[in-house]
Amino acid sequence: MTPYAGTRPLLALALRRDRMVVPLSVLGLVALAGGSAKSTLDLYQGQDAVDAARALLASPAIVGMYGPVANPDNPDSFAVFKTLLLGAVGIAVLAIVLVRRHTRTEEEAGRTELVGAGAVGRRAPLTAAVLLTAATVVLTSALAAASLVAAGLGVRGSMAFGLAWGGVGLVFTGVTAVAAQLTSTTRGCGAWAFGALGLAYLVRAVGDTAGNGVLTWLSPLGWAEKLEPFGADRFAVVLVPLAASVALVALAFVLQARRDLGSGLLPSRPGPASAAPSLRSPYALAWRLQRAGLGGWLVAYAVVGVVLGGVAGSVATIASSAQMQDLLRRLGGNAGSLTDTFVSTEVQFLAVGAAAYGISAALRLRGEETDQHTEQVLATRTRRVEVLASHGVIALAGSAGLMVLLGVALALGTASLYGGFGAALGHLLPSVLATVPPVWVCVGLALAVFGSAPRIVYVAWALLTLFVVVGEFGPLFDLPRPVVDVSPFVHAVVLPGSGVVAAPMVVLLAIGLALI
Repeated sequence: MTPYAGTRPLLALALRRDRMVVPLSVLGLVALAGGSAKSTLDLYQGQDAVDAARALLASPAIVGMYGPVANPDNPDSFAVFKTLLLGAVGIAVLAIVLVRRHTRTEEEAGRTELVGAGAVGRRAPLTAAVLLTAATVVLTSALAAASLVAAGLGVRGSMAFGLAWGGVGLVFTGVTAVAAQLTSTTRGCGAWAFGALGLAYLVRAVGDTAGNGVLTWLSPLGWAEKLEPFGADRFAVVLVPLAASVALVALAFVLQARRDLGSGLLPSRPGPASAAPSLRSPYALAWRLQRAGLGGWLVAYAVVGVVLGGVAGSVATIASSAQMQDLLRRLGGNAGSLTDTFVSTEVQFLAVGAAAYGISAALRLRGEETDQHTEQVLATRTRRVEVLASHGVIALAGSAGLMVLLGVALALGTASLYGGFGAALGHLLPSVLATVPPVWVCVGLALAVFGSAPRIVYVAWALLTLFVVVGEFGPLFDLPRPVVDVSPFVHAVVLPGSGVVAAPMVVLLAIGLALI
């Protein structure tokens, strides 16, 4: 029996298990690429609008978040400046999730050992996971490039864009494959892989803002930039991520041969012999399990809030032309000032991220249940409703806390614009808090799906994707208003300084409560 025996049936099994997750993820990323490009082209009408936007998009804060525009004289380059890196991060996350799910998660659950008792080679599970992920990355990248062409962008630049996404996805396929050999737990594998993604983003951001090309070349996300879609279209750069991904996958197979099944090359740190008194309730246990993840989200939202606050302070002065002002207002609606328009647009975008955190925290319940940890907790006097409430409270409070922290960070960055921190907080906080009810609706949906049909908890992610697509791109594609209204986020747009209409918020809170 060869080491790769059984790869084909394992690949078929992985495809069956991910028959909903993969298509929905691919659809979401492709819609992000094509929809964003078309809407941006509709906004940037003519070279005058491009010239007006150039100063804003060249600001250090914007460059740090999204990277530089490859060719300021090409409207197509403006159409993808935001989705190039955001989509690359999204496809990297998809690659991490798929590889981890079919390697370390299966091994930790003991299923790999059961499968290995049959006619299955040692390398087959890792090979199947890498093949599935690589095929998903390539398909997503090709369809994203096709969606750009369909939106009216150039073919050559669209191909470079697809290669940029594909290169990042393949690199993090290899990164996660290596992480799965180093660690012995799903959580540890995710920490290494997502940590590498965060480091890559940070190195690229520092390199771009400082004008240090060497730092940018050290990041896989920087390699995507160096392809320069709709700019120089440097196709040869794709050889760098391809070589890196092949080397990483080869390293993963070498490391796999050096470890025992079920263990990692890095030794696990033993825990204390007895639990602390603070862990004597399900709420304390849930907090112990979730605090690290929530802490990372809080740090990210604080940093993003401060950066956006700094950008907002320069929006009014940079975007002085009538074309640029009209563009921002069309992005964010009718606002009292250009700064308020910019803040409103970014707050709505970050509310989706808070909803994603809330769903992830709520669905930790499913992970604890499948790992049979919940069974041990319920063997005590703990009731089932307490287990549900413990993680549910963290999901609700944590997602709301992210938005509140975002509002505070934005107020710090815009204090000079509104006459002090207190005035800025009072001006911005109602707009930020208005996004909490739709976020809680998403958390309520996740809890409702877990409570009624836990085997299909991925439906919660599918619904969030649906809300984003119909809410953001519904007007662009002329969808009927009742379809657009399905998204709870479209009912919670409160511009800074505007009055809050209570009725939609009350209805959304009632829906969330009913779902919970």
